[in-house]
Amino acid sequence: MTSLVAFTVIVGLVGLERVAELVVSTRNAAWSKQQGGVETGLGHYPFMVVLHTGLLVGALVEAWTRRPDVPGVLAWSMLLVVVLSQALRWWCIATLGRRWNTRVIVVPGMPPVTDGPYRWLRHPNYVAVVLEGFALPLIHAGWITALVFTVLNAGLLTVRIRAENAALDTLPAAAS
Repeated sequence: MTSLVAFTVIVGLVGLERVAELVVSTRNAAWSKQQGGVETGLGHYPFMVVLHTGLLVGALVEAWTRRPDVPGVLAWSMLLVVVLSQALRWWCIATLGRRWNTRVIVVPGMPPVTDGPYRWLRHPNYVAVVLEGFALPLIHAGWITALVFTVLNAGLLTVRIRAENAALDTLPAAAS
């Protein structure tokens, strides 16, 4: 299997992972709203969807049009980063349980989660997003996609984290 075909398979697998996330997110968002959850941050959500879709499409378009020579050490090290970012993402999803979704929804009265990776960081899922957004295109030397996604994602995360922090600040303090 050529490296280009292998890369296409990897991006396809990440795309399927995104579909799995959306299934979990939709179910969890409905649960949160049934519990009286309040959604905020609606304005940036469509851009987030387009940006994350653009990452996958951009990585493939760049790989197939540029057809760069890919050093093995780059491909394998970036694949490792992508796998580790997926592990972190699903650790976040598992830790938040029914409260995890791709939107900004908080259930009034429920304290913030402080277990799992949330012991150390308030937004560990975004570490996974940043790492994956940079590393996935670089598996096939897609530096243009990696750079464009990283810059646009930095702007998005500035808005997104502000929205999440404001929503989380409405919750009671976590129990010690």
